[in-house]
Amino acid sequence: MTANLLSVRDLKVSYRVGNGHIDAVDGASFDVPRGSIVGLVGESGCGKTTVARALTRVIADNARITGGQILFDGKDIAAIPERQMNALRWRDIAFIPQSAMNSLDPVYTVEYQLNEVLRRRGGLSAREARMRCESLFEMVGIEKGRLRDYPHQFSGGMRQRVAIALALALNPKLVIADEPVTALDVIVQRQILDQLRELQTMLGISVILVTHDISVVAYICDRTVVMYAGRVAEAGPMAGVLTRPAHPYTMGLRNAFPDLAGAASGTLTPIDGAPPNLAEPPPGCRFAPRCPFSIEVCSTESPPLAEIVPDHRVACHRASEAPVLREIAARTETWLAHA
Repeated sequence: MTANLLSVRDLKVSYRVGNGHIDAVDGASFDVPRGSIVGLVGESGCGKTTVARALTRVIADNARITGGQILFDGKDIAAIPERQMNALRWRDIAFIPQSAMNSLDPVYTVEYQLNEVLRRRGGLSAREARMRCESLFEMVGIEKGRLRDYPHQFSGGMRQRVAIALALALNPKLVIADEPVTALDVIVQRQILDQLRELQTMLGISVILVTHDISVVAYICDRTVVMYAGRVAEAGPMAGVLTRPAHPYTMGLRNAFPDLAGAASGTLTPIDGAPPNLAEPPPGCRFAPRCPFSIEVCSTESPPLAEIVPDHRVACHRASEAPVLREIAARTETWLAHA
């Protein structure tokens, strides 16, 4: 048994647009160790949700996986027939969508929807399914008497708990959560994240947490994968990546978000500009047009994702200068001067 439950290698996902295509994910590589929470972080449009959906092979009709491997428990699930992949969904790989309300059918009780998963996919009897429903509600902190309620009768935070219960119904090995707390206020965000961590520890599952908020990653994740314009910019243990970032984009993200735990010190500094149009991506490093540290080679050569210290990889031509760049990047004027 390998240490990694999931290993993504040079994954490429393209969307057909008109007479051409857009490479929304262009050679992404990262690992998800068993029993860990990995944060997939980046701005909107960086490709993180496309990666998450590609892992389950539930992608848009105009999208397809055009290259790379998705090694789940040692098997390349990017290459297996759809029938085999369908057997893995929900049983081994579960998905928590971004909007819990949109994932729940408003005309059925939550118990009915849980039963549908437990009986049709899990093969449980009516009695076993009922007991499992009650157990799942207990795990996510909802009174079992509310099983007969409809989605609209729950608050946003409670609907998210129901979505988590649905994902955990068949004891999957991997749960992929796509922006699970984005629509919630900060107090409920923290409650949901605490519960997700508690369940992950109790059940020993692996979790991929997709988010644009680096403070959420710092609060709950063991490892971090920073994406930019369809590529992995930096990846490694959370503490190393966020306290000693080696990519200017990670440095900029760290400056742009407050601490979820409530720290109010410091000034938030945005990264000026926007990610490039992936229909016509720029040559070289895709962050170069927004980077205050870009040099000539950054605009002509794409940097490889290379290991700078054990288990910490970064795609930057100036990664060896990271200690000095971090000090400069911490100054607000560095980013304002480049704007």
